[in-house]
Amino acid sequence: MEAGVIVKNASFAYGDKDIFHGLNLEAPKGEVLCLLGPNGCGKTTLLLCLNGTLKLKGGEVRLAGRDISSMDATEIARKVGFVFQEHSAPFPYPVMDVVCMGRAPHLSMFSAPSKKDRRIAEEALEKVGMLHLKDKPYTKISGGERQLVLIARTIAQQPEVILLDEPTSHLDFKNQTLILRMINRLARQGLSIMMSSHLPNHALQFSSKVALMRGGGILAVGSPDDVISEGSLKEVYGIDVRILIGRDETGGRRVRFCMPAIESVDAAASR
Repeated sequence: MEAGVIVKNASFAYGDKDIFHGLNLEAPKGEVLCLLGPNGCGKTTLLLCLNGTLKLKGGEVRLAGRDISSMDATEIARKVGFVFQEHSAPFPYPVMDVVCMGRAPHLSMFSAPSKKDRRIAEEALEKVGMLHLKDKPYTKISGGERQLVLIARTIAQQPEVILLDEPTSHLDFKNQTLILRMINRLARQGLSIMMSSHLPNHALQFSSKVALMRGGGILAVGSPDDVISEGSLKEVYGIDVRILIGRDETGGRRVRFCMPAIESVDAAASR
């Protein structure tokens, strides 16, 4: 399968502090690659390197066969969309205007969005089910609605790759599910998706591939069933975890999910 983004032997450091090194990853078109790992392991930093915000110390990132270091900011923005973990708008822009901002890489300096750009923005809002909010102030909608609007803004950008930094952070169960289902739909439409998460169950249920990050490197990359195990999660997060297997009686499919191991009375008493 054609890779939308390829990371080869990538390393990054803030001054003398190494964040990650020797990373090799591929995010194929039509798939979701989930980055799992503890705080500080470099997930967000890696995503920022992939959209050109930060420059690698070594190695390379390739988009559609081209080294990202040979591309200017506008070229990168036309190929890579980024949905941040948190976003607050300082002004009450209408939702439609926020989504139209995704058209910026396709506009010349000082030009305003055309009828075509606004049509593309409306189609993006319709795709995420938020068209009915197009005239509402962005500051007056819920957190889940905001995240869907930001995804619509990224869709309007018409990228080949979408990066998402913990896209379900601070959302309730319903909105987490809506966001993850939307991400899956975008992948099925041929986009290359890479997202970070703290929740292994999200990777088990909604991703095609998983990369477990730890200590500045990658412990394992592969399908969720192959990579996510009790042993690998303990190695990454430092706690005992149980992988449970069940069956979805409605769809008849096998389901794997994880939970922290129940702490024994003796272990709890010793703390």
